[in-house]
Amino acid sequence: MTDTVISSATREVVIGFDRPFVMIGERINPTGRKLLAEEMRAGDFSRVEADALAQVAAGAQMLDVNAGVPLADEPALLASAVKLVQSVTDVPLSIDSSVIEALEAGVDAYVGKPLINSVTGEAEVMERVLPLVARAGAAVVAISNDETGISTDPDVRFEVARRIVNAASDYGIPAHDVVVDPLVMPIGAMATAGRQVFHLVRRLRVELGVNTTCGASNVSFGLPNRNVITGTYLAMAIGAGMTSAIMNPLHAEVKAAVMAADVLAGNDQNCAAWIAEHRDRSTLGADRRASGGTAPGERPRRRGGRRALTG
Repeated sequence: MTDTVISSATREVVIGFDRPFVMIGERINPTGRKLLAEEMRAGDFSRVEADALAQVAAGAQMLDVNAGVPLADEPALLASAVKLVQSVTDVPLSIDSSVIEALEAGVDAYVGKPLINSVTGEAEVMERVLPLVARAGAAVVAISNDETGISTDPDVRFEVARRIVNAASDYGIPAHDVVVDPLVMPIGAMATAGRQVFHLVRRLRVELGVNTTCGASNVSFGLPNRNVITGTYLAMAIGAGMTSAIMNPLHAEVKAAVMAADVLAGNDQNCAAWIAEHRDRSTLGADRRASGGTAPGERPRRRGGRRALTG
């Protein structure tokens, strides 16, 4: 069994096989959020604080922090955002940037063991990011593309992931500290995008023994009623073995699909999280009478009895 342990100063989160799915809040990211980008550029982090608190309240066990504001000092912004988020919540963080200097600044500002997001299969990127991961004793998101781009063949993407895992090992980074992103493409543009990810997740779990994550909302890009598609995709990905995702926990349909998948996969022991989220003790009797079902601990009723069998 593979466990990826991420920590803040006071809390640990474990991403692992047969464990509850880890929701990593995606909202602290100025990409596509013009107002947030303008505020961060001006040194106003009030919306970052609000987004951090709202996502944790909604159930995110980790938060992704990105400060990729064009024409701004990204290293300084990312370090400030990391410090601010750690001052208002104790959940562990994913430090997110494609700029190595920003990753270094974010890691230096962080207290605990972060998830560094990310490294690709490009030789130059691995040579710059993996030593940072090793020095920090961090875990890392491995994105399965390389110098040739994103292959439409999932087995090629698997080999890129294998190359990153092997390269990480050369730096002393164990496989359990590599969380692979198999890269989900928009289903509206590529009808096989979902099947490709499910195939990849199974191979990554069985053959490489690594945990997995993804940018969940990518799958529904450009389509109406996106949250239903994203939630259903995540439920199916969990069935295939995916163990975490960078997602928006404020979308009720997406969160409910993740929690239901955890129940059905047997990862929510005694359905405790589902019951705590969706059912109050005072409504148990009313729910049971309305549905004709049973309350926890009661034996399910037989329907139809002998007449149903013989009629």
